[in-house]
Amino acid sequence: MVLYRLQMPQSVLIIGANGRLGRVLASAFADAGWQVAAHVRREPAGHARPGVRFVRAALGDPAALAEEAGRIDVVVHAANVPYTRWRRDAMPMAQGAIGTARRLSAVLMFPGNVYNFGVRMPALLEEDTPQEPTARKGHLRMEVEQVLREAARSGLRVAVLRAGDFFGGPGRGAWFDLMMVKSLRSGRVDYPGPTDVVHAWAYLPDLARAFVMVAERRAALSQFEVLHFAGHAVTGAQMIECIGAAAHKLGLIPPDAPLRVGGVPWPLLRAGGLFVPMLREVAELRYLWYVPHRLAGGRLAALIGTIPHTSLERAVEDALRELFQR
Repeated sequence: MVLYRLQMPQSVLIIGANGRLGRVLASAFADAGWQVAAHVRREPAGHARPGVRFVRAALGDPAALAEEAGRIDVVVHAANVPYTRWRRDAMPMAQGAIGTARRLSAVLMFPGNVYNFGVRMPALLEEDTPQEPTARKGHLRMEVEQVLREAARSGLRVAVLRAGDFFGGPGRGAWFDLMMVKSLRSGRVDYPGPTDVVHAWAYLPDLARAFVMVAERRAALSQFEVLHFAGHAVTGAQMIECIGAAAHKLGLIPPDAPLRVGGVPWPLLRAGGLFVPMLREVAELRYLWYVPHRLAGGRLAALIGTIPHTSLERAVEDALRELFQR
């Protein structure tokens, strides 16, 4: 008699599944056949899709969250808060994710960004590029990654997947939608820096699929792994051209109307930051638009093979359709 061993579906806990990245991650893992425990801090907008269930235990109570999540192979710490709350909340949230992953004996994944490298960052960011943050948020992110590294030294397997600025996916909350295309229906795009400087972008559906592929190859990860997602490294002029083409195609601006290009009043933002904390936090990241940078993706490609990549034209079109036509 032949005995067949039933293979349990792989399972993931997405911490912060109500957020922009978390929602895209939950869909990507579910599409790949994973069982998804979607941790939410507020009531979700709708019902969970097949393969996804909501969990509501507090991140600050890792024991309760682990118990509610059940059997989990991978934890993705995708929870985020507004810039003004990073100093207060970033480290406690990271500690909560670490504690939860420990209790579940799961691999912990974390989305890194380029803030760690500061204004003197080189044009090509490798996984071992020295981190010299110059902004408050860069120092905070470096501190969080150091805590993750220390957790790995004590036995937790951790993977940081670093990417550029997000665009695409549901919701709003990134430079692309809050600043650049907010006046698109009026025929204007506002670009935050010189249009000949290369800037690193990450189309969220592509990044989410890369998370899934790394999770599926977690047995090949080192104890503490840093991987860079190259995404789209393009000049402002290239991004503006794609926005204009997509805006005309989608009927957001008339076919014969030119796209006007404006800038961002950084001096006013800095001045306003004396009274409005969020403006202060945004203004200190001005350098990201003036210092050319891209992420090297060789180590990620060596791990997962072909990296998910939607053409810039298609990605911008889909991002604008999500923003303006839903």
